[in-house]
Amino acid sequence: MSDLFARSMTAFFRFFADAFFAKRYGHRAVVLETVAGVPGMVAGMWVHLKSLRQAKTGYGPLIRELLAEAENERMHLMFFIDIAKPNWFERSLILLAQLVFMTYYFILYIVSPSTAHKMIHYFEEEAVKSYTSYLEQIEVGEIEDRPAPRLAIDYYDLPSDARLSDMIRRVRADEQGHADANLAFAEAH
Repeated sequence: MSDLFARSMTAFFRFFADAFFAKRYGHRAVVLETVAGVPGMVAGMWVHLKSLRQAKTGYGPLIRELLAEAENERMHLMFFIDIAKPNWFERSLILLAQLVFMTYYFILYIVSPSTAHKMIHYFEEEAVKSYTSYLEQIEVGEIEDRPAPRLAIDYYDLPSDARLSDMIRRVRADEQGHADANLAFAEAH
C-alpha cells in the first residue's frame, strides 16, 4: 500500500509539472528543484527533533545526509533560475509550490517516513527521466547548449568552458544518488 501511494502521488505531481511546463525544460527544472529542496530539509529537521525528544545520539549521519541533499537541491534551483530567469508569476508559483508541498510532506513524514522516502525515491527517478529528456533535446539541437552558469561551474569544479549539457549530466547524477539514498532510507524504516 505504501508503494502504491508513493507512486500515485508521484504521478499526481508529475501531471501538474507536465501541464504547466511541458517542454519548457529550464522552467520545469526550476519547479522540480523548488519542490526537491523541501524533503531533505523537512526530514532532516524531523529526525533532528526526534533525536532531541528521545535524547539519543546516532542520528547525526542521517541528519547530515538529509540536509546535504536539501542543500544540493537548492544549488540545482539556483543553476536553473540563472538559466530560465522566471518571471514574477513563476516565482509566485515557486512560493506556492514550496508552501503546499512542505506542509504535505511534513504531515506525510510524521505519519509514515518510509512512504515519504519512497515517494521521494520515485520523484527523483522522474527527475532523472526529465533531465535525460532535457539532455536529449540539447544533443539533437532543439535546445541551445549554452555555456553553463558560473555557479554550476564553481559548484561542480567543471572546466571554465563547460556547457549546459555538462551541468545537466552532473545534476542528473545527483538526482540518481538522491533516488538511491531515499530508497535505502525507506527500506531502513
